[in-house]
Amino acid sequence: MDSLVDSLNNAYQEFVAGAANVLEANEASGAQKTAATDAALENFKQKWELFRVACDQAEEFVESVKQRIGSECLVDEATGSLAGKSGQAATTGIPPISAVRLEQMSKAVRWLVIELQHGSGAAASASAHSHQSAPFDARFTEDATQ
Repeated sequence: MDSLVDSLNNAYQEFVAGAANVLEANEASGAQKTAATDAALENFKQKWELFRVACDQAEEFVESVKQRIGSECLVDEATGSLAGKSGQAATTGIPPISAVRLEQMSKAVRWLVIELQHGSGAAASASAHSHQSAPFDARFTEDATQ
C-alpha cells in the first residue's frame, strides 16, 4: 500500500509541475502559441494521463480492500466469530453457519446471478431449479429439501 501511495503522490507532484511549466511557458511567450508552449502542453497531457492511471490503480486497490473487508465481516457474522470478540453477544436469533456452508451458498447465488444475466427470466429460473450449483452437503438438513 505504501508503494501505491508513493506512486500516486509522485504522479500528482509531476502533474502539478507540468501545470506550472505550462503557465511559465505561456507567460514567457506573452500568451502566444510557440514551440515551447506546445511542448509544455504535450508534457502536461502526458503527466495528466500518468496521474489518471495512478488514480485508477489506487481506486482499484481501495475497491479490492473494501470487498475483502466486506467478505471478512460477512464470514465473521455468519459463522458467529464476532460473538466472542470484544465481549459482544450475538444479537440475532439465527444460529451461526459454517464458513464452508457460507461459501457454498455464495457460489450458488453467484451461479444464479450469472444464469439470470445470460438467459431469459423463465428459462434461467427453470435451469436454476434443474441442477444444483453448490454440491449437496448431507450435514445440513436444508439441503435435503432441495
